[in-house]
Order: sequence, then C-alpha cells, then structure tokens
Amino acid sequence: MIASPLRFGAVITPLVSRAVSAFAVIALIGLLPWLSGSDPALSILRAKSAEQEATPEALQAIRSQLGLDQGPIALLLRWWRGILQGDAGHSWISGKPVLPAMLDAAGVSLTLMGAALILAILVATLLCVSTLRNGLRGAADSSHGAWAMAFTTLPEYLLASLLLMVGAIWLPLFPPYGWHGVQHLVLPALALGLPAGGLLARLLADALRSTFAEPWLITWRVAGVSPFDCAIAVLRRALPALLPQIGLITVGLTGGAVAVEKIFAIPGLGRATLGASAAQDLPALQCGVLLLLLIATVSGTLGNLLRQLILGRALRSGSLSAPTISPTMRSHYAFPTTIAVALVLLIAVGLTRDPLASDFLRLQPPSLALPLGADATGRDLLARVAHGAFATLITAAGVSVACLLVGIVFGLFPRLFIGPMEIANALPPMMAGLIVVALTGPSTYGAALAVMLVSWAPLAAHTAALVEEILTRPYVRITPLLGVGPWHRFTGYVLPALIGPVTRHALVRFPGVTLALTALGFLGLGQQPPYPEWGRIVAEGMPYIERAPWAVLAPVITLMLLAMLAVSLGQMTFGVKKKK
Repeated sequence: MIASPLRFGAVITPLVSRAVSAFAVIALIGLLPWLSGSDPALSILRAKSAEQEATPEALQAIRSQLGLDQGPIALLLRWWRGILQGDAGHSWISGKPVLPAMLDAAGVSLTLMGAALILAILVATLLCVSTLRNGLRGAADSSHGAWAMAFTTLPEYLLASLLLMVGAIWLPLFPPYGWHGVQHLVLPALALGLPAGGLLARLLADALRSTFAEPWLITWRVAGVSPFDCAIAVLRRALPALLPQIGLITVGLTGGAVAVEKIFAIPGLGRATLGASAAQDLPALQCGVLLLLLIATVSGTLGNLLRQLILGRALRSGSLSAPTISPTMRSHYAFPTTIAVALVLLIAVGLTRDPLASDFLRLQPPSLALPLGADATGRDLLARVAHGAFATLITAAGVSVACLLVGIVFGLFPRLFIGPMEIANALPPMMAGLIVVALTGPSTYGAALAVMLVSWAPLAAHTAALVEEILTRPYVRITPLLGVGPWHRFTGYVLPALIGPVTRHALVRFPGVTLALTALGFLGLGQQPPYPEWGRIVAEGMPYIERAPWAVLAPVITLMLLAMLAVSLGQMTFGVKKKK
C-alpha cells in the first residue's frame, strides 16, 4: 500500500520538474525584451534592415504587425497554444514558419553531435588504455593524463579555427564551410570531439582507478579469473557512474556547438538559436530552446535507463563495494609542483610589466626582452596574460566553488531538480551570457553568473549517481539496524564517500569553466576593454593567428598549464589508489 504511492511519486516528480522548468525558461525568454527595458520593435527593425530609419511610424507598424501591443503575457500564451497544435509561429524577422527551419537545424546538429560523440568515445578509450592495463596488472597508474588535459583545455573556437586553417587552407583536404556532405562533417566533428574526448577520458580514468581499488577485484584475481573477464567487469562497474555525464556531454555537443557552427557556417540548432537570441526573434528563440530541452530530456533518460540496466541488480541487492583510499605517494607531488612554480613565475614576472602601454612593435615576435611577444597594438603579451589571470582565474575559481556547492545540494534531490539540471546543461554558456547581459549589461560578474547557471548540472548528475550507489553499499545499508540516524548516516558515511569524487570532478571541469568565461570574453560579453582578459586576448589575436601565432598561443598555453595543475591537484588530493 505504501510502495505504490512512492513509485507514483518517483515517476511524477521528474515529469513535473521538467514541465515547470521548461515553462519557466520559455516564459523568461518571452519576457526578456521587456525585462531588459529594450524595445523589441527596434531590435526587429535593425535585424531586418540596419539602414532603415527608426521612425515612430515604422516602429508602430512592426508592433501592430506582430501584436507587440498586446504585451508579453498574451504573446506567450498565444505561442504556447500554437505549440500544443504543432505550430511554433512565424519568425519575426523572415516571416517564415519557425518549426520546419528549426527541425532542419536540429537534424544537422544531431548529425554533428553523433559524429563528435563517436570520436569523443574513441579518443577517451585510447587515452584510458594505459590506466586499464596498469589496473589489470595490479600496478598503480602513475600517468597524469597529459593528452587528456591538453584536449580538455583546447578552446573549441580556437581548435575550430586551427583545423580550418590547416585542414582547409594549408592542406586543402576538406571544405572550409557549409553542410553538403560527409566531407563537411570531418573538421567540425574534430573540433567538438577532441575536447569532449579529453574530458570523458579524465572522468573514465578516475572511475577506473576507483574501481580497481575495490576489494572484489583482488578476490577475482586470487580465484584465477582471466584478465579479459576482469576488464569487462571493471568497465561494467565504472561505466554506470559515467553514463549521466555522457548524456550531459551529448547535450553539450548539440547546444554548445555554437562557436564551431558559426566558424564553419553550419546551419545547426545552436547557431540558429543564438542568432534568434541576438535578433530578439522570440518565436525562433523559444522554439530552439524547447528543442534543446527535448534533446536534453531524451539524452538524460536514455543515460539513466542504461545505468539502471547495467547496475540494476547490484543496486537492488546492495552488493556494491567501496574503494580503498590511501595517501598520495610523494612522487605524485612533483608534476603539479612543477606546473605551479611555472605559473607563479609567469604571473609574478608579468605583474611587474605594463599591460596597457604600446611600447613595442606591432606583433613583435618573442625575445628575451619580450618573452611572449607583443599583440596587434604593440602591448606586452606577458603583462596582459599575467594581469588577465586575476580577472579570469579568480572568477573561474569562484564560479567552480559555487557550482560544486550547488551541484552537491541539487544532486541530493535528483528527482526534484532534474528539470533545472537538464535545462542548465542544454543551454550553451554563450546563450546564457546573452540572456544575462540583456538584463545586467556586459561585465565580469554577468559572465560569471551566466557560466555558473549552466555549469553546475554535470556535478549534480554525478552527485546523484554516486549517492544512489553509496546508499546501496552493504556497510551503509546496515547503519539503520545499528541505530544510526539519517543525518548521521549522511554526514558520517555518504558525504565522506561523495566529496572526493565530486571535488575531483569539479577540478577536472575547472578548465572548462575558465574556457566558458574566455568564450564570453571572446564575444565581448565579459570584462570590457581596455582591461586584459584571456578571452579578449585570444579574440584580439585570432585575426593574426597565421602570421603571428604567439598572439593566441600565449593565453592558450597558460590555460593548458592551469588545467594540468587543476587536474593533478584533484588526483593528488582526492586520489584513489590501491594499498600494496
């Protein structure tokens, strides 16, 4: 009698969460022009014809034609009624039906997502071969995953530009832009798949190390189980915790491909939705966001179903074991210490130099007096990178801590917050940045808020998956019989087993947070000039990347060093290693 209402609540709560969250986001988007205080008629006029004079008569004609005089609530209700009838309305810019165009764009993005996901899984598999091999041999994995770190820290917009320059200009192997065949898929898939593969490799390596530290594997080896069977069992044990992350990465490859779609002129959903946001074409923007949310829901549901399929019996029987944690060996301090010293020296030397004075030749190459070269206006890149570290790194650290706290809290109630979780992951940081900037104006704090709003979801999904597994471990299941209350069980058993992997995950994603901030700075939505900021430094150097690559490589190499430090610290501080 009790189980049936509980099962009903377990089903209905996620549905209500998704529906309420989707309605709230669509309503916020519909109210955005009025909340920002701007005149949507003026934005539409500028999008249709930048040269036409914005006379009161022209603006009133647009308001009458689109029904803007009725107010945002009436427009929103009319749009929802149309959606229930399969009609997403007509574009305020082109006048064409929105739904067919957005469905075509979604098909393009899903195709690109599929190719990038296959590549990401292949890259992650290749990068984790050494971890799997060392674990099967019973040896500690001493690798730092330098390749995975490098792939993770490559900005997609920079990688796309490099691939375009090398693969389509220097070596004309692939077309530079468009979407007319398989040959147009290769470069964009590489630009999206390599960073996603690096991130997935770091998460998979972490899950493999944790699994190899579980005591059941020792029993299997003593019993003479073959290495192949052990490898299959280890993968089956490690993959379920990753499946929610794979679902979130999949959605990110769809909505987060805005920069790549823009560089390669791909008519995808992210690019179309971002364009609608910039033009305040509300019907197109609302339809694009709704499709992104549907893709996020389907991906998340499939990931959870696969996870339940793999771990279902173990979850129900409470037979999941816990890893054995041991202190970090001293040899593992050498790598992060070296990186930290290099970063401190770079920033310390750069802070003594002027980042705003144009004292050098335009695009002057690196030398002893100018270690990183000069930018297009003759400013010292070492000084700009060092001073930009405070604007970027401190902001990224604050955003990462906030995402960690929000992710843990929301992840403890996954059914209640599944809707916000999927929406946060479906919205690209660029789109969130445009929404926040429309309300607050471009600033460092606005960019930080935008990134935080969309970056906590993977940590929440990881928390939810880990909590479910931890609660089924035998030593946790038996605590109520020993008189341990729920709060003591959470603080004494669940939280200690949870905090290490999630914090390590947050450190792995720290470079991604930094990249998101630099991407917003790249678009001019973050710190405003003349103050140095890493994304703005990259944006200023991109037009000269072919003749003066140091203008772009300076902040990118610094970012890669930062990523290696963050991931190494996570592995060193919260690492899971086997006792000898």
